[in-house]
Amino acid sequence: MDTYARFPITLVRGKGCWLWDSDGRRYLDCVAGIAVCTLGHSDRQLRRALQRQLGRLQHVSNLYRIPEQQQLAAAITASSCFDRVFFCNSGAEANEAAIKLARKHGNLVRGISAVDGPLILTAQASFHGRTLAAVTATGQPKYHQGFEPMVQGFRHFPYNNTAAFESLLADCEAQGPRVAAVLLEPLQGEGGVHPGNRAFFERVRQLCDQHGILLIFDEVQIGVARSGMLWGYERLGVEPDAFTLAKGLGGGIPIGALAVKQRFDHFRPGDHASTFGGNPFACRAGLTVLAEIERRHLVEHVQEMGEQLQQALSALVARHPTLLEGSRGWGLLQGLVLRPEAPQAPAVARAALAEGLLVVPAGAQVVRFVPPLTISARQLRRAVQLLERALLSLV
Repeated sequence: MDTYARFPITLVRGKGCWLWDSDGRRYLDCVAGIAVCTLGHSDRQLRRALQRQLGRLQHVSNLYRIPEQQQLAAAITASSCFDRVFFCNSGAEANEAAIKLARKHGNLVRGISAVDGPLILTAQASFHGRTLAAVTATGQPKYHQGFEPMVQGFRHFPYNNTAAFESLLADCEAQGPRVAAVLLEPLQGEGGVHPGNRAFFERVRQLCDQHGILLIFDEVQIGVARSGMLWGYERLGVEPDAFTLAKGLGGGIPIGALAVKQRFDHFRPGDHASTFGGNPFACRAGLTVLAEIERRHLVEHVQEMGEQLQQALSALVARHPTLLEGSRGWGLLQGLVLRPEAPQAPAVARAALAEGLLVVPAGAQVVRFVPPLTISARQLRRAVQLLERALLSLV
């Protein structure tokens, strides 16, 4: 079906941070399958682990206990503030599970009647997925067009705006409990690479505690070491009650997860399920990714590479102040902000493709860098050089 505006190349092979197309041309990959290929392409350790797993067992369903699933849940909970994990297949599914959990929390804990209906507060410019409830949670009207009516029970407010959040919360709660949860990205990726403000998140945490509201972080894109910390919430110093993961967790194998603190584990048998979720093959991928992040010290590497990328982008902005406004981001999720009068991000991404660089837009005015976490300093320098060449080719 015609659902993608694809770049005009066919990628057939990858190794590390490099990809090759069907014509044999090589590209430096700063997309990583949109923040997915944590260890790069055709990683030896991931390949060997998955080959061994296929020789044992790939799927049995959640009718039975799955050792690899139990091990991955233990790895996530041991390294985070959470106690329980539900596995699915994607970020959108993880956020759907979080939305269901939020509604049950609203009914069980806050006593919100089914007539009034629980509300979930999310941010403008957010992105939470393409399923109907997740796209309603997404605070970008362009994703809603043509799919109305949207799912009831969502309200949006400006990201990082404490006063606007407090006002919306007060309005929603004016006649009694209505808000079941707040769903936020620690850093908005698709919405333009906007890092969360610590003071704002601390205030949201405080108000959620006061009202008994569930605080959920969407870490589908920023989680799994991409921020320069293992989990995005660590960058803010604010613990949520639950968070969602996907993308980088499987290193290219589809897997999603909802992790919660024990006191918010409201699901009971029959409440939620996934046929493929947490199968042995996908969980082996997740276990391998987390083990390799630790073995290769990738959290520290991302911190170092993130600083180098930030410096290189700042220098690029200084060289071209009439085209570029600035840069922002954490770790290896960085955005180069174009001025309104400059070529738009999709055009820059196409020009970069012609130079042998893969980058992805984050809206009309931001070019996003989300390379494999294994990228080297030399490759980052090369990526910025190629991007500069692409920019100059358009003016």
